[in-house]
This record gives sequence, C-alpha cells and structure tokens, in this order.
Amino acid sequence: MATIPSLPSRDDVLRMARNTTDITGQLLDTAQNITRIAINTFDPRDGSGAEVLRVLRETTAELAEASASPQAQEAFYRIVDTLTRLGTSGAPLAVHPVSEPAQALLTALGDSLLPVLDAVEPAVAEFADALGDLVEATSPLLPATAGVAAGALLAVTPVLRAAADVLRESSPELRRVADALTAALAPLMPLQVALAERAAAAGAGVVRATLPPLADLTEAAAAAAKAARPVLIAGEELVVSTLEQLQPLLLAAAFRAGRVARSAAVRVSAAVSPAAEQGVVVAVTPV
Repeated sequence: MATIPSLPSRDDVLRMARNTTDITGQLLDTAQNITRIAINTFDPRDGSGAEVLRVLRETTAELAEASASPQAQEAFYRIVDTLTRLGTSGAPLAVHPVSEPAQALLTALGDSLLPVLDAVEPAVAEFADALGDLVEATSPLLPATAGVAAGALLAVTPVLRAAADVLRESSPELRRVADALTAALAPLMPLQVALAERAAAAGAGVVRATLPPLADLTEAAAAAAKAARPVLIAGEELVVSTLEQLQPLLLAAAFRAGRVARSAAVRVSAAVSPAAEQGVVVAVTPV
C-alpha cells in the first residue's frame, strides 16, 4: 500500500515563497537593467540612438549591395554546390560496411589514448606555456617571417599554375598511365595480401620472442641509470658551473667584437660615401 506523502510544513511554504519572491525580484531587476541599456542606446536626445540607427542602416545597405552582386551570388551558389556534393558523397560512407571497423578502430584508439592523454596533460600544458612565451619573445621576427613566407608563396604560385596547366593538357596520357598501373598491379594484390599476412605472423613471433629480453635489458639499464645518477648530477653541476664561469668572458668578447664591427662599419661607410664637407675624416678607435 502506497504511503501518502506528508504535506509541507509552514516553514517550508514560507521558505519556498521567499525564494520565489527573490527570484522574481532578480528577474525584474535584470529586465529593468536591459530596458535602461536599450533606452540609453537608442535615446535620440543625446544623438547616440540616431548614430546607432544610421550605422545599422549603412551596414545593412552595404551588406545588401555586396550580397546582390554577381560575384557574391556565384560564390553562394558554389558554396551550396560544394556542401551538396560533400553531403551526397559522404552519406554512403556512413552506412558502408567499411565504416564499422573504422568506428571500432576509433573507439579502441580513444579508449587506449585516454590514459595516455591524462598522463601527459601536465607536460603538454607546461610545453604550451613555454611555447607561448617563446612566440611572445620572438614576436618582432614574425612580420619578417610572414613577408618571407608570402614572397615564397608568390614565387611558387606560377610554378603550380604551370604544372596544373600541363597536367590538364596531358589528361589523356595520365589516364593511360593510370590504366596501365592498374592493369599491372591488380594481379599482384592477392600475392601482396598473402605476403603481408606471413610477414605479420613472423613479426608477431619476433616481437613475442624479443619482449622478455628487452624487458630484462630495460630493467638493467634503469638500475644502471639509478646507480649512475649521482655521477650524472655531478657532471651536470660541473658543466653548469663552467658555463657560469665562462659567461663574463663570453660577454666581454662579444662586446669587444661588436665594438670592432661597429668601428669597421663606420670606416667602410666613410670610405664609400665620404662626407659633404671635404677634409673631415671620421675615425673610431676601439677602446
């Protein structure tokens, strides 16, 4: 026999009424703020409303004019045609029998990669932060790199167009090449499948026989690395201390080399482009 639920108490009713009143007040405050923002935005008294309407009117007119052009209409038709072709060609792939093993493969890869991704997530985050710092530090070089890349693309574009024209003109020959390759390789496919199966079986046997010695070797290498860890740490400390000691000498040598290079540049510029006033000799003596 089902039990009759107990009625809410007076405190529960008061609490629900208070919560309902608070939520209603918050909604009313939000609606009032939105109304005030809209009124302040489109208020014609301070000119902002008229300016917003003018900008919206001009933007709408420009969009209508741009979308009505023949180029825009042709682009829209091409986009719709491309999407239609993609949908028509991609729909049979979803129900094709080949899609079932592909989906199983993706599922297995996802299940296998999730623990790996969880393990490498801190390292990936740290690498992303370091890469961001590197990009920010090398930001002055980005415009020059972009210019070089743009120039390289412009230089390669004529070659690609010429290659496309040649291949388009040689389509019958390309079709003959494709037919010949198909006719030559088709009889070899069953043999290749049989050889691949034999190679897979042999490879599995080799891996199965190699894994135990490889595990022993790895354990021995790990033990040796653990035993040699103090020596490695001492060597690293020695290298770092040597670099710290050589740093002042390297900085001084770089400073002197820079001064010599600047003085040589001044002498060369004075010799190539002499000053307007005759008798003035520019010379810089390194200190």
